Amino acid sequence: MAIVKENGSVSIDAVNMMPVIKRWLYSDKDIFLREVVSNGCDAITKFRMLHPAAGDMSVLITVDKEQKTLRIEDTGIGMTADEVKRYINQVAFSSAAEFMKKFEGQEKQEGQSDIIGHFGLGFYSVFMVSDKVEIETLSAEDGAEPVHWESADGMSFELSAGTRTAHGTEIILHISDEESEFLEMSRVREVLGRYCAYMAYPVLLFDANAKPVEREEPVEGETNEDGSPVMRKVTEEPRPEQINDTNPLWLRKPSDCTDDEYKAFYHKVFTDYDDPLFWIHLNVDYPFNLKGILYFPKLKEDFGVREGQIKLFSGQVFVADNIKEIIPQFLMLLRGVIDCPDIPLNVSRSYLQNDGYVKKISGHITKKVADKLTSLFSTDRKAYESYWDDIAPFVKYGCITDEKFYQQVKDALLFRLTDGTYKTLQEYKDANAEKTENKVYYTAAPKRQAAAVSLYTKRGIDVAVLDFPEIDASFLNFMEYGPGKAELSFARVDADVSSLTEESEDGKELDADKLQELFRKALKQENLNVSLAPMADESLIAVVTEDEQMRRFREMYRMKDMPERYDLVLNRRSPTVQALSARDPEDDLTLLLCEQIYDLARMAARPLEADQVTAFLTRSQELLGKLV
Repeated sequence: MAIVKENGSVSIDAVNMMPVIKRWLYSDKDIFLREVVSNGCDAITKFRMLHPAAGDMSVLITVDKEQKTLRIEDTGIGMTADEVKRYINQVAFSSAAEFMKKFEGQEKQEGQSDIIGHFGLGFYSVFMVSDKVEIETLSAEDGAEPVHWESADGMSFELSAGTRTAHGTEIILHISDEESEFLEMSRVREVLGRYCAYMAYPVLLFDANAKPVEREEPVEGETNEDGSPVMRKVTEEPRPEQINDTNPLWLRKPSDCTDDEYKAFYHKVFTDYDDPLFWIHLNVDYPFNLKGILYFPKLKEDFGVREGQIKLFSGQVFVADNIKEIIPQFLMLLRGVIDCPDIPLNVSRSYLQNDGYVKKISGHITKKVADKLTSLFSTDRKAYESYWDDIAPFVKYGCITDEKFYQQVKDALLFRLTDGTYKTLQEYKDANAEKTENKVYYTAAPKRQAAAVSLYTKRGIDVAVLDFPEIDASFLNFMEYGPGKAELSFARVDADVSSLTEESEDGKELDADKLQELFRKALKQENLNVSLAPMADESLIAVVTEDEQMRRFREMYRMKDMPERYDLVLNRRSPTVQALSARDPEDDLTLLLCEQIYDLARMAARPLEADQVTAFLTRSQELLGKLV
């Protein structure tokens, strides 16, 4: 039999669809509350667009543990029977887009919220926690009749006349036994606080099983004989509590917000007792709608383990924390909120669709951060310098991971010097041009490496402090070889001291080969390189040096098994070195002194390991015993 060519549409049976929705559509079951509450806010928005003069409206969530129900009621536009059939019975058909088409080209009214919903699947998330779901709704259309909808599984339904007398919709969830946590007030409050804390209309929570509370209050103007106030009993009926702030700080104009309000919002949202360093208020209407506040917390102490928290909202509905598609990786160290109603969310509103629009938003956020930093550097350098030690890891990380960001902030990169002052790279080069041969000298531990640092500072050479091992090794490579190539190199103060020696006749007669053999024997290191150099400070006995690139490689990749390779440079101007050279190389005390000198020099570069510390302490006691 010949096959006749035909065209058609693939149909999806709800019997096959519902198990997928219930098990796989949402990663967290508690998201059902976000979906139905945001749908309620959508319904209110629709009603207010048609009736701008409407009074206060809200979404009420009622927990009834005794009846095992959770009710979500809005005072919005409601639905007719036909609309219930269209928007509820047809899975994945959303009324939001269709409704908004009617208002295309109309100017948005003052204070009007965007329609939140984009998908019709949101409602069906309630079946993840319910044995049965009912809807009571009444359309705001003139002459509309109330409608009742009921379904036990989301696959079959019953539609009948309803009982509602006021426009709006009430969804009644009969919570299943295994999901009874959603009948606990504390759990529902926590979920609403996470997802709905900043929705555009009041979100109210009520405990249907709460009992009236009796309390005493003074009767105004009446007192007892002893002068105490006459008290009377008052019964307070349970009332709903409002969960959300309908006008969050990020939606207000920056000029209308005070520093105290920014700090209070930060403390409330991120439960951090410390004040933020500063913040950026994003307020963009074109080419996309983007609002938000980014806070710069103190990063220094726990940079290696901390992660920031950027909360992403879509039309005041919380979506998720730290969504990497829209928030540049290096900004994850910050804290803040970003609200973009137009972001292309996927069907569960938990992830972003990957498209060029998202990249533009991400790029714009990066630019705003760079603008803030460069503006602060230019207009209030003193304040900028006071922040630098805390924000340096963030800025350096941003430069490494985002070349555009580096190009925008490169002139505002600072280096803190050992004397506590700050210089840009260009300022460092200008101040040290004749002494450093296009090098930047730095220390990772200014106190520990004080002796080596002094060799430079006494010659008028600035030494920078780079004490963030988690980021500085990569940053230096970026500056030397990457897009940040600055046509100079970086060297730690213990990498090489040959250029810091002085012209001196002191100790010129010392035999370097003899001393090298002595130290090799004492330390049992056949390949140890020992050299002599006249150093400016006579009290400095010796320093150890390590190849800059080898050390960086070991630190960057944390290769603990990679052997350390030090060279020992003895100061021939030191009386101790001169006296050591004259001692009997076979004497036990001479060998102990060599070990001690080497460990002291090594300790100035980095801490000794546990067994090395034990050996050093044991040797120190032995030396004291011999000397006494």
